[in-house]
Amino acid sequence: MQLYNKLSAIERAELIEKAGKERLTVSFYKYHNISNPTIFRNFLFVLWNEQEVLGRIYVAKEGINAQLSVPADNFNDFKEKLDEIPFLENVRLNIAVEQDNKSFLKLKVKVRNKIVADGLEDDSFDVTDIGVHVKAERLNELIEDPNTVLVDMRNHYESEIGHFKNAVTPDVDTFRDSLDLIEEQLKEHKEDKNLVMYCTGGIRCEKASAYYKHKGFKNVFQMEGGIINYVRQVNEEGLENKFLGKNFVFDERRAERISDDVISNCHQCGDACDEHLNCANEGCHLLFIQCESCKTKMNTCCSDECKEITSLSFEEQKELRKGNAAGNKIFKKGRSEVLKFKK
Repeated sequence: MQLYNKLSAIERAELIEKAGKERLTVSFYKYHNISNPTIFRNFLFVLWNEQEVLGRIYVAKEGINAQLSVPADNFNDFKEKLDEIPFLENVRLNIAVEQDNKSFLKLKVKVRNKIVADGLEDDSFDVTDIGVHVKAERLNELIEDPNTVLVDMRNHYESEIGHFKNAVTPDVDTFRDSLDLIEEQLKEHKEDKNLVMYCTGGIRCEKASAYYKHKGFKNVFQMEGGIINYVRQVNEEGLENKFLGKNFVFDERRAERISDDVISNCHQCGDACDEHLNCANEGCHLLFIQCESCKTKMNTCCSDECKEITSLSFEEQKELRKGNAAGNKIFKKGRSEVLKFKK
């Protein structure tokens, strides 16, 4: 029985290209008490491997968080099998705004302590005692309400390229950081303000809504299904779009354009730009925003030092990375002293 991915990303990309079939990028989550995450993890891998589903899935005792690439012609079978799992029956599936057949190139199902890394040691609050779900039309009304505090529960590099009108966008690196920061900023308004939250697909603000209710906030709301679901509803119902720029996503696409607004800038020259990429130096791999002009000038690198390193042979670069404790900066997204125009 195969329980782990055996193909490289390159091999999988070639197979997808050869098959010539359309794929759908889909995401969903569900908070639920899973008694044995490992057994459930193995079950999902076998099931989805047979259906040629790819993606990144986290399973924990508190539930499941899944980002997937599903063959379009196999979507109904995928949905039917998902509905056969009692707690996932009719779970909301967020279909990506923009599709890419290569959004995911491997099937990775991992067991984690939590499906959202929140850093919380407080187990006294009920993660299912959530705030009020609102749809796009109601969210638009709340955004314009002077009694509303609209909070982006994502990290700085996500909100930098796109966020809702009037939103508070905490300059944080982690979800855990935003929880304390928002509570401190709004501690005087736990009863007289509407605390409205949103994130990419809903999973972070759903946990945050339960947390803030536990902390005494009386009027807690969240965008049902996050930005992805908001955009779908806006398009289907002909509503005004109040999201500016791009929605950052955690797959090979990196972002979905929601509006024509470019609200961020190249981190190297300051020109208007909202294209994220990773530094070409494998010993760095820093995520940052770079315009086409700087990309050409810097060979897709974040600094002159990294540019010089990429001019070396593969073996020389590999030797330089040996024993480098700083190593890969993939988790230091957009944070570096070499980025002169980082907001």
